[in-house]
Amino acid sequence: MINDKVLGIILGGGQGSRLYPLTKDRSKPAVPIAGKYRLVDIPISNCINSEIKRVYVLTQFNSASLNKHIKNTYHFSFFSAAFVDVLAAEQTINSDKWFQGTADAVRQSMHHFLQNDFEYALILSGDQLYQMDFNKMVQAHEESGAEISIATYPVNAKDATSFGILKTNEENIITSFIEKPSSDLLPQWTSEVSHQMKNEGRDYLASMGIYIFNRSLLEELMKNPNTNDFGKEIIPQAIKNHKTLSYQYEGYWTDIGNIDSFFEANLGLTDDVPQFNLYDSKGIYTRARILPTSKISGTILNRAIIGDGSIILAEKIEKSVIGIRSRIGKNTLISNTYMMGSDYYESLKSIEKNHIEIMMGIGDRCYIHNCIIDKNCRIGDDVRINGGKHLADKETDTYVIKDGIVVIKKEATIANGTNIG
Repeated sequence: MINDKVLGIILGGGQGSRLYPLTKDRSKPAVPIAGKYRLVDIPISNCINSEIKRVYVLTQFNSASLNKHIKNTYHFSFFSAAFVDVLAAEQTINSDKWFQGTADAVRQSMHHFLQNDFEYALILSGDQLYQMDFNKMVQAHEESGAEISIATYPVNAKDATSFGILKTNEENIITSFIEKPSSDLLPQWTSEVSHQMKNEGRDYLASMGIYIFNRSLLEELMKNPNTNDFGKEIIPQAIKNHKTLSYQYEGYWTDIGNIDSFFEANLGLTDDVPQFNLYDSKGIYTRARILPTSKISGTILNRAIIGDGSIILAEKIEKSVIGIRSRIGKNTLISNTYMMGSDYYESLKSIEKNHIEIMMGIGDRCYIHNCIIDKNCRIGDDVRINGGKHLADKETDTYVIKDGIVVIKKEATIANGTNIG
């Protein structure tokens, strides 16, 4: 079944500089997460699980790997109207510029959207981690008679200064909006929330960057070429003249905007009962790979996620996510680490032919802590990487340190005996 009332539009984001170096060679939605997925799989899976199977992904930076992932992943029946398509920024008669913001990306792509029959446009971010049934939000939108609905998330006073905060009336209709308010203004911006949220001190409603627009209104708003961003311009202006509903969401949600939040979101998956549940009956979809099961010898595993096709001889892996096709050598200790794994296996023939001294993966007798290891990295024997707040931010040819987290760049080689931290 396809929800033919709703068209999904996923915003791929800009250059993704806050997630650098993970976005050096790929767009933000293409960043690998949880050992086997990509960030874009989260909003697409939420759409599919809500029977919304007509989805566009808008992107303009480093989109090749994203295109490839979507092409290889989301296949529907030839006899179905379902699709997931990437729309990259393009020159047209009407515009020869890059996307100037979230609203401008939608504006420049409207001629593609309007070829479809739909009543509501569901606009999503490509860099958030959550599980939501969008049908409930669409139902609330219809029942309220709203022209716009915004998914909102109760936050505490400390977090409220980092978000766009909305104020609602007793019918959950948004009456005003303020972008990143200072702490002295906050007492004026509390809204009605559930008893549980009140008990947790979460009295402020933050915009999640998830919107539903009536088709006719979206067409009207997109005619104004002077508004480039939904959060900063479209929403604050529209709520004055158009009925806008706050749809409160109280499940797990995190905005993966920087290295620290990305790191914490991945390590959080190793909890006994993770807030983001990969083991739900309505799971997260991704590319189907034909990989062997993982092989583990003599390793103590504690709160570890191990991707398919891995060969692990490590001494201990603790509170870590190990991605697909990972190789880890003997007597190696790994903790608080996200290892993304590899895109392919190296054959013995290839290793001999190319005189490869350090194979992909992690070698013997290594110590790895507080680290993100991007795809296809080669870490030699006796390497010590000890991330933590004692390390200052820096960048080298092979790694970056941000907020105490050591990020090994994609396809980097770390020589035998290297000591970082």
